[in-house]
Amino acid sequence: MSATDLIKKLPAALNPDAAAGTDATIQFNISTPMNVVIKDGACTANDGAAASPDVSLTMEDDDLVALLKGELNGMTAFMTGKLQLEGDLMLAQRIGSLFDTSKLG
Repeated sequence: MSATDLIKKLPAALNPDAAAGTDATIQFNISTPMNVVIKDGACTANDGAAASPDVSLTMEDDDLVALLKGELNGMTAFMTGKLQLEGDLMLAQRIGSLFDTSKLG
């Protein structure tokens, strides 16, 4: 599965309890930039770059797929240079809990 396909599945995998009160835009800088917007307990996936994302993740497509599937630890990816972050680092740390990765297939 491609990174863009996986990002498009994120809205269906949103954990509403974990996302309660979250109003955030997460930018994924991959081969085809995409972003997700979490607001009012819902999530939408969008093509392109967001105007002012709360956090931006820059990484290779394969690494993002591994990260979203729980096969790559976010902290390890960051420390080894596979993941570059810009913006709200606390939000970046919450990404794993905001989505139920078992629903990503």
